[in-house]
Amino acid sequence: MSTALESIVEGVLEDLQQRIVPLSQLRNSLENAPTVIDAYASLSRPGTQIIAEVKRSSPSKGALAAITDPVALAATYQEADAAVVSVLTEPRRFGGSINDLVAVRRELTIPILRKDFIVTEFQVLETRVIGADLMLLIVASLSDTQLNDFYQMATELGMNVLVEVHDENELERAVAIGAKIIGINSRNLKTLEINPDAFERLIPMVPREILAVAESGIATREQVVIAENAGAQAILVGETLVKSGDPVRAISELLGR
Repeated sequence: MSTALESIVEGVLEDLQQRIVPLSQLRNSLENAPTVIDAYASLSRPGTQIIAEVKRSSPSKGALAAITDPVALAATYQEADAAVVSVLTEPRRFGGSINDLVAVRRELTIPILRKDFIVTEFQVLETRVIGADLMLLIVASLSDTQLNDFYQMATELGMNVLVEVHDENELERAVAIGAKIIGINSRNLKTLEINPDAFERLIPMVPREILAVAESGIATREQVVIAENAGAQAILVGETLVKSGDPVRAISELLGR
């Protein structure tokens, strides 16, 4: 039986066949890509920073919010002083689209994270072409060679990379490739279960020179404080914001502003 992560990746690869073009053609499109904005610098600002997510649904929770105007929501996040806006581009389980990211990038002036399951060289190039400044690499979905190659390629293209881990072994692999930003995801993507002690256990293991991001399961100020005390410099939040009805207030409450 395949894990949830394996099932998602299978769908990603199937959908990729619908839009694939020669890599040479994609590389030519890089000339027209938007200028990269430094996501690392934005996340390194004083105080705890937030990556605010445009997220319609998830495999674990189903439908979260309709989000008929992703640009308006992203603009609200920017007004609330989010450091980065994350845009889901995976359609099957998360209700995202590349068009969402392109539209958001066109209007915002802060860094954009492409939140997707990057498992091919094509997707790395595509991520830069569509205007993302920060790219997600999920260690659990990649071999050591893929992880290193995709990380180096993204860096050469000018992007920052959020390298996501779920356990000690994955954290070691992320550190080994020279990751500058590591996300500790409390949700195990293989089982979709939340590990409540993931932040306290893993974030202190992230080397001090690496920026640590706490991901998933964050709904209260108390949970943010736990992550902060463990050493997180940023949090990534989606569900809590899109369901709040007032994202500005929700961000303010989470960050204790």
